[in-house]
Amino acid sequence: MKQSLVDALVEHLNAEFESYYIYLSMSGYFDSESWDGFASWMALQAEEEREHAMKFYQHLLQRGVNPKLLSIAEPKNGWESPVKAFEDALEHEKLITSKIEKLMDLAIEERDHGLQNLLRWFIDEQIEEESTVGNIVDRIQRVAGDAKGLMLLDTELGARKATGL
Repeated sequence: MKQSLVDALVEHLNAEFESYYIYLSMSGYFDSESWDGFASWMALQAEEEREHAMKFYQHLLQRGVNPKLLSIAEPKNGWESPVKAFEDALEHEKLITSKIEKLMDLAIEERDHGLQNLLRWFIDEQIEEESTVGNIVDRIQRVAGDAKGLMLLDTELGARKATGL
């Protein structure tokens, strides 16, 4: 594996672990504000991001690379409202999408077909992630001034079950 790809994958591995931290922090925020459903949804999202990081970790190991783990920045730990937290989550998903697209560009440039295959899965996953979080943002914005609507959405999101990758 070319060093440029190794370096880019290690950087992205770190970004996925940062995603885990961000969503775990959001879960803690929601829990501290008694939004149990939102907290549960974000905890599951955090676990999904950890699984994403491990896919990159395993890919590097399978390619004979000992992945270097980088420092992770402390995430934000409070938001003005549930809608602000989910808006931040959507912006974060868009950032991750752009990073994966850049990785794909590099994999194409370096003609690394194995990495391209992995990244295709992630590109599809990011389309789903942005759509899901975007729909939640739309719905939460609609009910932001309605406590009963927000509580109903909290309950609905709390019903999310782990899917496993």
